[in-house]
Amino acid sequence: MVHILNLFILFNFLKNYRGLRVPRVIALGEILVEIMRKERDVPHDRPGVYLGPYPSGAPAIFIDSVARLGESAGFIGVVGDDDFGRMLIRRLKEDGVDTSRIRVLPGYTTGTAFVMYYSSGERKFIFHLRHAAAGQLRPEDVDPDYIKEAKVIHIMGSALAVSDSSREACYKAVDIAYRAGITISFDPNLRPELLDVSIIRRICEPVLTRCQAIMPSGKEAEALVGEADPMKAAEKLIEKGPEMAIIKMGDEGSLLITREGRVIKEPAFEVEEVDPTGAGDVFDGAFIVAWLKGWDLQKALEFANAAGAIKVTRFGPMEGPVSFDEVMEFMRKAKKKSR
Repeated sequence: MVHILNLFILFNFLKNYRGLRVPRVIALGEILVEIMRKERDVPHDRPGVYLGPYPSGAPAIFIDSVARLGESAGFIGVVGDDDFGRMLIRRLKEDGVDTSRIRVLPGYTTGTAFVMYYSSGERKFIFHLRHAAAGQLRPEDVDPDYIKEAKVIHIMGSALAVSDSSREACYKAVDIAYRAGITISFDPNLRPELLDVSIIRRICEPVLTRCQAIMPSGKEAEALVGEADPMKAAEKLIEKGPEMAIIKMGDEGSLLITREGRVIKEPAFEVEEVDPTGAGDVFDGAFIVAWLKGWDLQKALEFANAAGAIKVTRFGPMEGPVSFDEVMEFMRKAKKKSR
């Protein structure tokens, strides 16, 4: 009996030891490499220079940011048995993400995305996801015991759109988390290149009605509820179930509305934009980290704005802030845009 008790104590010690403990924040969905045009306004149908591969995938960028900012993090996804897949797992591991639930799938290549930028700031993607390893996430990859130990489960709309099996895996995670009273955060992360917006609205509904926090961009909020004004869009989103709606508005900052009627507007920081890809995902991760610390929502929103601002100054989707201290130092020194 004493031996069994000692083994139980040892197991719990190992589970909570840094690097082995069950993550407090879990994301799931597509993980991929991104290959990016070096110059703007060069269409994909023209010869030109691409840079990369860079680690990417909205849920993966989110969870990497969570880990870099000091919170325990885990990821559920699928990569191919190739150099790209090995690079992705290595990157997440190095940044402190639990990669034990990333499945390596022989016979499939790791997901890829090609992206080009217009001078206007708009982007255009070519994805290889649905028929790549990234699209093979399935409900069987979601372990209920793994989910139940978390504090937050983060869902991305892109993971709902990649494939039917990926969507069902996300729904399973949401159902487990909802029944267990675990916080669900949701970024619609609309990808018209993957599915029509009307379909995206429909598949987002089961998550939108169960999440505690929804974090769309202004355009995504408009696409979901048909309201261009950020304040009115946030109010309509709250009516669908979330406790708070956070609208990311780029250089106009961010807006948060709670179900109780609290309204917070936080201006953006002044930075020189290099690459906006992934900034919204980094914002999401930073907000969740701050929320788990029990910060006031105003401070959490400011922290998220700062993390997103740092990201846009760096080239590469996953190249956001490298530490919690970096964001805090940035907040002390950087200037905010006038309201």
